[in-house]
Amino acid sequence: MTETLLRIARAVLERERKGIQQLLDQLDGPLGTAFAEAVQVIKNARGRVVVTGLGKSGIVAKKIAGTLTSLGTPAIYVHPTESLHGDLGIVSPEDVVLAVSKSGRSDEFQVLIPLLKRRGLKIIAITADPDSDLARQADVVLNIGVREEADPMNLVPTVSTTVSMALGDALAIALLYEKDFRLEDFVNLHPGGSIGKKYWYRVRDMMLTGEEHLPVVPEDASMRDVILEMTAKRGITSVVDPENRVVGVITDGDLRRLLQREPNPFHLKARDVMTRNPKIIGPDELAAVAARKMEQYGITALIVVDEERHPIGIIHLHDLMKAGVV
Repeated sequence: MTETLLRIARAVLERERKGIQQLLDQLDGPLGTAFAEAVQVIKNARGRVVVTGLGKSGIVAKKIAGTLTSLGTPAIYVHPTESLHGDLGIVSPEDVVLAVSKSGRSDEFQVLIPLLKRRGLKIIAITADPDSDLARQADVVLNIGVREEADPMNLVPTVSTTVSMALGDALAIALLYEKDFRLEDFVNLHPGGSIGKKYWYRVRDMMLTGEEHLPVVPEDASMRDVILEMTAKRGITSVVDPENRVVGVITDGDLRRLLQREPNPFHLKARDVMTRNPKIIGPDELAAVAARKMEQYGITALIVVDEERHPIGIIHLHDLMKAGVV
């Protein structure tokens, strides 16, 4: 029974793989020319991309609209039926239409597409039938070339939806390059969730400040004072010179190594024990950069300094992990 199910799964995935491969092969011909034209039509549009489709193609259309929008190309999904009952008012003459339909022959499109063309909108069609009504009225036709679905009756949209969605992804990524869409732009559109935490939060948003959190001792501090400061401030302290500039740090690891070589270390001063030229970070760095820096050097905290190397805060790896930045 299990082997039969796995055989079916492999057959479905293989058919969908072949559909993607066929799409790749077609990019060397007319599909490639049409694809490049579609990218330019969308790039040059003064309005949004109105993506439409019915049934399973409608689900694909919604996903394409979402991907385009998240990558800097404003797009909306409009249901073809609802558009004929008032939703057409959301469409502007400056928009461009991306219509997804395997057959290209739905009744709704036979009414909707001519209406949109009369408004002067450019029409891009993703379809498997270049002779369909939709294709004949479109300005650009992206022929996915799918003839067989994955089910034995050749009825259920499977290969066609997979290929259409992949082609939509290709359009979105191509537009990303054409528009020079950068990481900062992406972050500005995704301030929430794990993406926002990694690329939106700055060190200043996550660092601890104030006397109760920021560990600081002078260079000539006794080891007793160093240990008391570290005990109160989560096992680390910065060491500053007379101008209050960070010149070193002392961690729990430094103390353990000290005790291994010095049976009575209390005659020493902070300057004798500290790690010089410590790893520090500025408040405007990304919190994710601070996390990577700590992981790279095997440390669990960074002293945050201003432009003059004055200590202004401390950021802990544990806090970044708890907040979901790591």
